Amino acid sequence: MPESLRQKQSRFALMVALLLTETDNMGYSATLGEAYRSPEEAKRLAASGKGIVESLHCIRLAVDVNLFKQGVYLTKTEDYKPLGEWWESQGGSWGGRFTRADGNHFSLAHEGRK
Repeated sequence: MPESLRQKQSRFALMVALLLTETDNMGYSATLGEAYRSPEEAKRLAASGKGIVESLHCIRLAVDVNLFKQGVYLTKTEDYKPLGEWWESQGGSWGGRFTRADGNHFSLAHEGRK
């Protein structure tokens, strides 16, 4: 039987917990950015070229993680690469691979969307 959206959301939540643990293991500290995005906000961001209408944030399958190293906020996609590669090894999708790189975006693919 295929995994339901609710089941996938539960799996994603556990994956995020592991992601935050791995962040610490790699010597970073982290805060959570956007985890949920309303459909209205997704439309607004898409219209401004900063997102997509069918964002996985809208169905709770994406989270933005803000990384810090020695108290300095890391903003470049390449800063997130070790964590992004780890996330991909766990079955997730990392925004650093997107056409318009989004290094702090971590998601679980759903219906062809990453």
